[in-house]
Amino acid sequence: MNPEMKMSLRRWQRKPYITYGLILITILMFFLQTIKGGSQNPYVLYELGAKVNQSIILGEWWRLITPVFLHIGFEHILLNGVIIYFLGIQVESIVGHWRYFLLYMLSALAGNAASFAFNDAISAGASTALFGLFGATLALPKLFPNNYRIKEMSRSFMLLIIINLAFGFFSTSIDMAGHIGGIAGGYLLTFALSAPNAWMSGWKVQGKYGAIYLVCIIALIAVGFMTTRLF
Repeated sequence: MNPEMKMSLRRWQRKPYITYGLILITILMFFLQTIKGGSQNPYVLYELGAKVNQSIILGEWWRLITPVFLHIGFEHILLNGVIIYFLGIQVESIVGHWRYFLLYMLSALAGNAASFAFNDAISAGASTALFGLFGATLALPKLFPNNYRIKEMSRSFMLLIIINLAFGFFSTSIDMAGHIGGIAGGYLLTFALSAPNAWMSGWKVQGKYGAIYLVCIIALIAVGFMTTRLF
């Protein structure tokens, strides 16, 4: 490979293509929702994989993941998309592409598992993953205690986290369980996945936080099974 091609490859590798890809999939799914009958149509949401507790009980486990790509209304996808774009680019540049992808998807799993346990309403949205990224901004300064840029990023998003959580407590339409599950999951996963050149890392640290995350997921799913009624 000649030097010019190597430079082009490095430039591409530095781009946040996972963030771009996730947002693109989300937009395409929103178009599909619209074509099928509307993003606020409960039948469309159900068909495309929204979180429905009774269906999860009956074996449709994918509903703990697929809701992250669905949105209810244009304002919903617009707000989530904008935040994920600006926050995702920063987090992906710090933790790397594959860690960022796992952080995004597994935070969504944590949020949807919490929603399954404590909210029996149909739900969808990337907020579970978005709050996972918020959780990452709280954990990253501990992985990079001497990095001023990361500390500033964490401070700049702290107010947004507080506003979103506070707003959720006063709105009955917001799935607070999903948000809290997402932020807790993102926090734990940031330590479990770590990041290149992180100060606090190693198999013991990563294994401990990974185990805590896994136990929490199992416990939330167990609660969901105990509290969900089929009829």
